[in-house]
Amino acid sequence: MDISPRQTLAAGPPFDAAKLDRLMEEAGIDVLLATSKHNTQYLLGGYKFIFFAAMDAIGHSRYLPIVVYEKGSPDHSAYIGNRMEGGEHQNNPFWTPAVHTATWGTLDAAALAVEHLRKIGKAGARVGIEPSFLPADARDLFASRLDGARFVDATHTLERLRSIKTPQELEKLKVASELITDSMLATIAAAREGSTKGEIIERLRREETNRGLHFEYCLLTLGASHNRAASPQAWAKGEVLSIDSGGNYQGYIGDLCRMGVLGEPDAELEDLLAEVDSIQKAAFARIKAGATGSEMIASAEEILKSSPSAAFTDFFCHGMGLISHEAPFLMTNHPVAYEGVDADRPLEVGMIISVETTMLHPRRGFIKLEDTVAVTTDGYEMFGNRGRGWNPGGGVRSGEILRKTEPGARWHAGLVVCHVW
Repeated sequence: MDISPRQTLAAGPPFDAAKLDRLMEEAGIDVLLATSKHNTQYLLGGYKFIFFAAMDAIGHSRYLPIVVYEKGSPDHSAYIGNRMEGGEHQNNPFWTPAVHTATWGTLDAAALAVEHLRKIGKAGARVGIEPSFLPADARDLFASRLDGARFVDATHTLERLRSIKTPQELEKLKVASELITDSMLATIAAAREGSTKGEIIERLRREETNRGLHFEYCLLTLGASHNRAASPQAWAKGEVLSIDSGGNYQGYIGDLCRMGVLGEPDAELEDLLAEVDSIQKAAFARIKAGATGSEMIASAEEILKSSPSAAFTDFFCHGMGLISHEAPFLMTNHPVAYEGVDADRPLEVGMIISVETTMLHPRRGFIKLEDTVAVTTDGYEMFGNRGRGWNPGGGVRSGEILRKTEPGARWHAGLVVCHVW
């Protein structure tokens, strides 16, 4: 299954329809109304309307794309979109047999969905919805016009559908991770003494954008501070920098964290980052298809317990893909509020896991590594596997610095490719 180019009508759904049918049966859903951007994108084969990519609001309402899918009957599927999407359909036809690009808000979109459900004989069926992504006025319209319908939360069903990434999805996630890593390393190398957090974040935004990513966020700390918000705080000699960024490549998230230092790291900094890395590697060692997430967590937490910095260090892992936290869900409310329902389920080939260890050192600051790994048959593949040691800043040009790539490794001559603005 390639969900990246949009498929033609003849090719059918650009996702595993049999799997979706099975998941809908398990959840007691007859027909699905997907209304979130990420799930409509997935069900449409990677398509997302650029006009509303940044903001949904327009006029007195908001953009509400809807994909209608009936269990076992993909020929009854429909896409309901904005009027301007008619041109998109002309250029690259949506796969759904019915296409209604006629809406400007939530109520007209919901009314068209009701009309389609009546046409296919499902107005009184068990209707799967996404409660967190269905506006109240659209929900009220569904309830008033779909007599006899029972609404079922389809969130879990759609999360399970997306949990195993296709080779094409894995490639997008890998590209996102590699480009973010390149962007972060260039940003660290270019930052100088006196560079402010705001300036460094803006530099990263430009580095990611110039590489073809859609910049989403940057969480940055300097020195002993644990505050990751943008501010006029300036980088000083001997201080550490942590840079945690999410960038989007063709709809897929890259999310990593790397460390910088202004000057040569002292022995204490070397040891602290090595502690963080040892916890990361303990988790990696237990990642493979068939192993459970709880095994990985237990392995990392065992090393964490023996760490000299255990009192102010935390380990976390989560699934990711189209959004930054998705199946597999491995830890409960840690720190994001959801249940770790997949901790004891076997990991499967094609799952993506973000592994992160965060040290809030009271004197040296915010020290963190976050890595993205894909589960394979006999282990894992790490995406963006560079710059995991102390990366020196200073605004130097290519070839003018020494750098190292792994915590605890010896410094060696190397090239850093970056621009100097």
